[in-house]
Order: sequence, then structure tokens, then C-alpha cells
Amino acid sequence: MPTTASPLPPTPKEHWLFGSIYYLAKDPLHFLGENIPKYPHMFRVTSRFRQKIMVLTDPEHVKYILQDNNRNYIKSFGYEIIKLLLGNGLLTSEGEFWRRQRRLAQPAFHRERLAALADTMVACTDESIARLEQQVGKGPINITREMMALTLEVVARSLFSSDVKEAIGIVAKELEYVNEAAVRRINNPLRLPNWVPTPNNLAESKSINNLNKVVQDIIDKRRQDGQRYDDLLAMLMEAVDEETGETMSDLQLRDESMTIFLAGHETTAVALSWIWYLLDRNPEKAMKLREEVDTVLQGRKPTLEDLMRLPYARMVVDESMRLYPPAWIVGRRNVEDDEIGGYHVPAMTNIMVPVYFLHRDPRYWDEPSAFKPERFEKDKLKNMPRFAYMPFGGGPRLCIGNNFALMEMHLIVVMLVQRFRFVVDPSYKPQPDPLVTLRPKGGITARVEKA
Repeated sequence: MPTTASPLPPTPKEHWLFGSIYYLAKDPLHFLGENIPKYPHMFRVTSRFRQKIMVLTDPEHVKYILQDNNRNYIKSFGYEIIKLLLGNGLLTSEGEFWRRQRRLAQPAFHRERLAALADTMVACTDESIARLEQQVGKGPINITREMMALTLEVVARSLFSSDVKEAIGIVAKELEYVNEAAVRRINNPLRLPNWVPTPNNLAESKSINNLNKVVQDIIDKRRQDGQRYDDLLAMLMEAVDEETGETMSDLQLRDESMTIFLAGHETTAVALSWIWYLLDRNPEKAMKLREEVDTVLQGRKPTLEDLMRLPYARMVVDESMRLYPPAWIVGRRNVEDDEIGGYHVPAMTNIMVPVYFLHRDPRYWDEPSAFKPERFEKDKLKNMPRFAYMPFGGGPRLCIGNNFALMEMHLIVVMLVQRFRFVVDPSYKPQPDPLVTLRPKGGITARVEKA
């Protein structure tokens, strides 16, 4: 049982006016990177604005809040801000409503259904290859933008049977803006409610409305054409809760569609961007990958069955997400008082789990900053704490689309490695931008060369 007699965790250096939250908001990666080695299990972030924040960096403690005692931990205050864009979808909803939505959506992500989507992923990647062929031998391009276009098309066609080429520019521009706007809100202790008509609030609302329109147009066209489809949108529209007999309302359908459509392509594109950077900086690993692909496929396109025979490609994906996890931080908030590691955790404390630093913790990873896909060879991580590696979260709220994303990245990496090398300027230094996702700041710019 928790007891207020237990001490609060230690706290790092404080700003004289705002507390240590000032340094967290100013430069999250620097603040966390500086203090996690000093406080290797947990520490408290102080705030003069009555926010209670703690940082957890011990995998067993993370397991406790995400799995063992998950009913006491709801999403943290940052997800309330993300709700402005995604509504009350799977990422942001809570309690019985979330459990109901998860039951309705889960069948669409079963492995058997995902197998049918491999051909669509390959077809979308073929179109990306055609675009990239036009850039061979020319000046550098922003490879992150190309990955965004590719993954957006994969999500739209795989899950909604829709072509969104005309909307790709809109989605890329508006999503980048709302991503940055969300972080500004999270980091600003004096933020005004979103209904106050400030220039920033108005611009953010306009971007959200534009994104909503893209998704709503897909739903509206579906309702009007009268055809039968075998995709996620059809399943969500037809799903009936066995316990209540209810179907999703139009608002719930929009929220779930928006969550899957936007979150489902952004995180994958970010991960792919970092993969191309890491392969360029580690040519011996790129060569090993290319040799595996050439040996197994001998120039043909991959199928789903081929992926089992391409284990090194999957290790490259896993290791890239270790070094640069798109979902770089996970947040929770406890409903009731608790005790973790001998420290008192008052009710409604925002718990930060910095996945980026868990993945680079020298207690669990040798040469944690090195790109070593081989560390994910079978059985090598069998003694690793479960929550030392969690690119898709963990516990009951493990990302519902994790298998979809892994299959997609595996296929895309294999197909693009067959055809191209992405050459990043040697002077480029990566700047992870800790927004809602861990984007490379400005995107990864690279020359496209033949493999």
C-alpha cells in the first residue's frame, strides 16, 4: 500500500522561478540525457504551476505502470492536447470506452488479415521506386518527405481502399504544423484554452480542420458509393460490440479513422527516415543487408513469405527503432496515490517514460550508441528486461498497429535496398526533434544512387 510517509523522488537543478520544468521544456533531450545517469531509477520534475511530474527509467517500474498496475494509470496530460487532433480514438481514450473500441478494431489487425495487405504495400513501394528513379544522379532530396508520401499511401490504400495522392501535400504540411503546435502547448505552462482566438490557436484549428476534411471525405465517399469493401474502414463501420450490440457512432468512426490514418503513417515514415541515415553511416551493415536481400530474392519483388527468410532486414528495422524510436516518450498519470521503488507518487502525477533513453541505457545495451542490428539475433535478448525495449509501448495498450508497421517497414526496406543507396552529406549531424514523434529536424536529405 502506498503511504505518504514514503519520500518523494529526488529532483534535479531547479530554475529559480519555474522549477526544473523550465529546463525540460527548453530542451527535453538534453535535460533528460543529463539527469537520467544521475538518477537512474526515477526523479521528480518540479513546477511552480502545480503540475506533478516524475520520470521513470527503470524497466521494472515501467512494467509496473504499463502492465502490472495499469488500471491505476491513465494517459498523461499531453494526450489531452493530442485529442484536439485525434479526438477520442484508441490512442487517447480511456477506461471502458477504450476497451470497447479496442474490441471493435482488433479483428482488423489480426495477422491473417494483415497478410492480405502485403501486395498493396509492395504496389505502393513500386510507385515510390518510380519516383526515386527520376532522382538518381541528381541533387539531394528530402527522403523523409518521400517516406511520408509512401507510408500515407500505404495506410490509405491498405486500410481505407482510397487513393490520397492529391491530399499528400496537405497532410504533410498540416501534420507538421499540428505536431509542432502540440509540443508548444505541452511545454507552455501558461497555455490558453484552444477556444481563445489567438493567432496560434486559429492557425492550429485551421490545420486540424484541413486534416479532418481529408479523413471525412474518405468516410463520406464510402457511405455514398454503396459498394462492399474488405478493409479496416468497412470493419469499423460494420463492427458490432458483442457485449452491448452497439456500433460506432459517426464521431467515433472519424476519431478512429483519424488516429489510424495519421498516427499510422507518421511514425512509420519517421522510423524509415532514420533507417536510411543509419545505413548510410554504417556501410558494412548496409552491405550485409544488401547481400541478404540479393541472395534471397535474386532481383525479384518480395512476398510476405520471403520476410521470414530476410531476418537481417528485420534486425535493421528493430535496431533503428532502438536508437531512434518514433514514439520517443510514453506518458501516464495515476488515478490514486501509489508507491514506486520506495518513493511516494501522489495521485494525478504525470509519469514520463523516456523510451529514447531506455533504449540507450548502458545497463542493458552494450555500446548503446552504436548501430548493431546483430544484437537482435534470435535469443540474444532473452535475458533483457521486457520493458528495456518498447518501440510500440507495452501492456494492454501496446500499439494495435505494431504488426502492420513492422511488416510495412520490412517490405519497404527490402525493396528500396534492392534498387538504391541514399547518400547523406558526410557533414550532416542528426538532430532528433522531440515533437510528438522523434522526427529528424528538417528531414533527412540524401542523394539517390543506384544500388
